[in-house]
Amino acid sequence: MSATGRSKAVVLIALAAVVAVGSCGRGEDRRSARYSSSGELCGIAGLEGAHIAPIDGPGRCGIADPVQITAVSGIRLTSPVRVNCSAAKSFKRWVDRGIKPAVGRRGGGIEAIRIAASYSCRSRNSQPGAKLSEHAKGNAIDVSGVILRNGATLSVLEDWRRGRVIKRMHKSACGPFGTVLGPRSDRFHQDHIHVDVARYRNGTYCR
Repeated sequence: MSATGRSKAVVLIALAAVVAVGSCGRGEDRRSARYSSSGELCGIAGLEGAHIAPIDGPGRCGIADPVQITAVSGIRLTSPVRVNCSAAKSFKRWVDRGIKPAVGRRGGGIEAIRIAASYSCRSRNSQPGAKLSEHAKGNAIDVSGVILRNGATLSVLEDWRRGRVIKRMHKSACGPFGTVLGPRSDRFHQDHIHVDVARYRNGTYCR
């Protein structure tokens, strides 16, 4: 190798070292952690749980063909989620394409997803006289944060303004779900992200 060639090689090695050091110093690692998964619901592999008996009423509340989900793509849920298959499939897409990439390898990856609510026979935001909530139809899930493998917790209430992870989770739900509501939407969603499969003419309602 000529002297010029050796000089170029030295420069390239030095540049590679600088890039590597810079990458190691970043606060967030968005590469995926490793997960194993089993089970199948609604024809989708990676949804763990079971089909349960139809939920009937009272009134217009209920789910004709509900499932109860306990884990998604190898990540356990802090509370079982009771929804219809449409919501279950959207939730699986959100976990795989949004929640997991947003967290990456931070804290060793996700140990559990914190569930605030799923099926519930009530009005919107539990307000008297309001329209029937999508929760009452098995269309909706509320997520309040994630628990990491190192024991740390990222919550909507505490971490929405502190960093980007929760905001990325929120944004990534806009697509898999027709409605996405978070802390910027109103006073009722300061501590969780509401997602449901209701669709609108103008597309996803994401606030």
